[in-house]
Amino acid sequence: MRLAFYAPLKPPDHPVPSGDRAMAQGIMAALEHMGAHVDLASDLRSRDGAGDGHAQAQLMAQAKDLLPQIIEAGRTADWQAWITYHTYYKAPDLIGPTVSRALDIPYLAIEATRARKRLGGPWDAFARAAEDACDAADVVFYLTERDREALTAYAPKGQHHIHLRPFLPRHSLPAPGKGTRLLAVGMMRAAAKLGSYKLIAQTLALLPDSYMLDIAGDGPARPQVEAAMAPLRGRIRYLGALDADALEHAYSNAAALIWPGLDEAFGMSYLEAQAHGLPVIAQDRPGVRDVLYPRDYPSVNEGAKGLAALALSPAPAAQDIRAYITAHHLLPAAATTLSGGLALAGVT
Repeated sequence: MRLAFYAPLKPPDHPVPSGDRAMAQGIMAALEHMGAHVDLASDLRSRDGAGDGHAQAQLMAQAKDLLPQIIEAGRTADWQAWITYHTYYKAPDLIGPTVSRALDIPYLAIEATRARKRLGGPWDAFARAAEDACDAADVVFYLTERDREALTAYAPKGQHHIHLRPFLPRHSLPAPGKGTRLLAVGMMRAAAKLGSYKLIAQTLALLPDSYMLDIAGDGPARPQVEAAMAPLRGRIRYLGALDADALEHAYSNAAALIWPGLDEAFGMSYLEAQAHGLPVIAQDRPGVRDVLYPRDYPSVNEGAKGLAALALSPAPAAQDIRAYITAHHLLPAAATTLSGGLALAGVT
């Protein structure tokens, strides 16, 4: 099986790390795990974060110019399907639907989203392109229930929708955690991240002094984070920005992850922590609930009081959490889901 892969927001070989790049890399690894040969069809980044109509027109022209050589590459390689990861109104797939039609092969989309409220606004051209990509897909893999609702509401007849659970790009679990401190993992930037840190500070203030916190992360909002944590001096340890190995060490030396999840799409840190068997202290929010081990989480309205109650409640057994991650959120499980979707599209 030979497949074309494309990630319009950020290609998997981009030099700057990010969650989106990691997910693209993970999807390619999962496709290869199921035995496919995967070609990166293009590294064109179509992102327009400013709503600039001129920039959108330029990117659409660049994509059009690339089409003949990509179509020819597809004929030479004998691609059996095209797979696009993360097409949305700020970074639509301007290539895949046209190439798929030209080659007469199935078009599959992973984490495609619809945002019809953007039609007519500064992202109108891109929002229409994102809608066209969703309409063109034979199969759409959705990552969260929130995405599924919009996709199915406007889906063309005969389109298949499959739940691809967010997953870690690994085949097996890391060593279980065995620490005593809480751990927070999050960049110190943007209003939502800062809001989560402030809520963590409020939660810790309601817990006994024996509850200590390590914070993995850094960024331009660190002074505001430190100000929010100031009343808790002596209970906070700042680890700074950590590389992958150091972050693994932090998880293995923690007792639980605390991250409220304000405005999170789903949050890979939840999966990483649970892979170590750590319970999660979070709110019941869209996206977040799609990756958490099933238990009673506080509602959004319960705020710090609810999070403190969750921290004090009996935690699930580490082996149960790890078994849940193995069954649903590791690379082999993702490969099985992707293989099923390709089979629905007639690719085996």
